[in-house]
Amino acid sequence: MITTDILIIGAGPTGLFAVFEAGLLKLKCHIIDALPQPGGQLAELYPKKPIFDIPGYPSVMAGELVDNLMEQIKQFQPGFTLNERAETIERLEDGTFIVTTNKGTRHHAKAVAIAGGLGSFEPRKPLIDNIASYEEKGVEYFVKNPELFRDKRIVIAGGGDSALDWSIFLSDVASEVTLVHRRNEFRGALDSVEKVQELKKLGRINLITPAEVTTINGNGRVESLTIDVESESQTIETDYFIPLFGLTPKLGPIADWGLEIEKNAIKVNNALDYQTNIEGIYAIGDVNTYPGKLKLILCGFHEATLMCQSVYNRLNPGKKYVLKYTTVSGVDGFDGTRKEAEKQVVKAIE
Repeated sequence: MITTDILIIGAGPTGLFAVFEAGLLKLKCHIIDALPQPGGQLAELYPKKPIFDIPGYPSVMAGELVDNLMEQIKQFQPGFTLNERAETIERLEDGTFIVTTNKGTRHHAKAVAIAGGLGSFEPRKPLIDNIASYEEKGVEYFVKNPELFRDKRIVIAGGGDSALDWSIFLSDVASEVTLVHRRNEFRGALDSVEKVQELKKLGRINLITPAEVTTINGNGRVESLTIDVESESQTIETDYFIPLFGLTPKLGPIADWGLEIEKNAIKVNNALDYQTNIEGIYAIGDVNTYPGKLKLILCGFHEATLMCQSVYNRLNPGKKYVLKYTTVSGVDGFDGTRKEAEKQVVKAIE
């Protein structure tokens, strides 16, 4: 059983920043996310795309923002349950909660903050009749461990940043990388497109366009793929097929937790603390809805801050918390580290 003060469901930017705000209040956090790494959409869908509306950053790459948030919360030693989806919730008599994932991992928390963005993300699967029978038998929708593909033949399908970036990365890992896309043009960062072009010329990436994988062949696991190239079909041998067509957001099992839902979003009390209709359960970021809601990262940061203040007051009734600016109070991490401004030097002018 994993125990924590606040269990955060969703490791996107809002969920990550909530760890920092909770840490300032000496509240411990643990995060559950269905994706294999923190960052949510920023890490999985567009890590190399710039974001222009983060205060203090005229422009910041999505992946860089995730890295900065992870560095910011490192002092507060959050726990992570990744590649698992929050499945069930049970409220105990003392007002605390037990949340269990689809893999049976149990978490005991004093408060729950749902920061699931647009919901739990599931891979968009290509329309190939027998693909389900090859899942985890050569078909992988995420690159969880690049070493799995060491010295293997792989075929990646897709035309966005994820397909381009993993083709580039795995060209140094796999024995053979083939990138298949249904168009000649790619929708991705220019430097990634140019890098793939360069690796193609060097013979390190096989590029097949315009083309589409239509059939998976094999006896118990992937052995080859049939690819339609314009009006002809060809078969290539491979050890792994990695279709990277993005993610589909779904509210998932959370929709059955007894929360008030409106248009696939969770209704909250935005006049106070973004609490749901169930005391002790909050929803922050894109997953919630209220009058005037804006689905912006900076709004999620604001909601996370007020949520943490509410949890503190709920867990410490009658105890007044005096808000101090971090420039004055500094930041004390759970790991014993301290960040603070340089102290003023007191010295007379002679």
